[in-house]
Amino acid sequence: MNSEFPRIITLLRKERGLSQKQAALELGISQALLSHYEKGIRECGLDFVIHIANYYDVSCDYLLGRTPDRQGTTLNVDDLPDAQGKSDEDDLKENSLVTLNKKLIINSVSILYEFLNRVGSKGLTTEVSSYLMVSVYKMLRMIYSTNAKNPQAMFSISEDLYPGLSTALASVIETNASLIAEGKSAAGFQGIDTANSPLLSPEIISNECPDTAPSLYNLVRNTEDKLKKLI
Repeated sequence: MNSEFPRIITLLRKERGLSQKQAALELGISQALLSHYEKGIRECGLDFVIHIANYYDVSCDYLLGRTPDRQGTTLNVDDLPDAQGKSDEDDLKENSLVTLNKKLIINSVSILYEFLNRVGSKGLTTEVSSYLMVSVYKMLRMIYSTNAKNPQAMFSISEDLYPGLSTALASVIETNASLIAEGKSAAGFQGIDTANSPLLSPEIISNECPDTAPSLYNLVRNTEDKLKKLI
């Protein structure tokens, strides 16, 4: 069994608010055995994978981490909504890889701002927005500079300084955002009231953002696949 299975079955159980003892009883196994499955100490058989998939009403592919979609649906670029309201004809003019990644990011950012709206913190919204802006700025300048004929007068920061300065600024902004999210003051803003932070889970996100949630899950999976290569 892969490493995703223990994490996912633990997540599903906690989403339902079930104790290990209660879930084990309903699954017809001992609590000790379920604990071993959730910790990855023991591997289960195919019959149990099917059984627990039915129990949580998810696909086996989802349990095994082969897809971020709970019902095992394969994501297609045409299935993703376009937050910009562009037509299919507009999409045809773009490279399919460009269209897919743009939708993944735009839809995921729309969910991020929905979360920020619920938190209701001017400081956190400002710092998160600044972080995203710096990231876009840095990548924009990199692409802009691929052609030496493009006039650098568009920018006031020299070409040799912007990469390092952008990285440094992003680190400062990330630190400020983290402090505010922890309820501490930073960058002239008060920390959030953590007691009123929105309750979130994959199930809640899927129910409240059914159209854009698949984009978010794929963005998370794609990013974590890359992160795992660094471990």
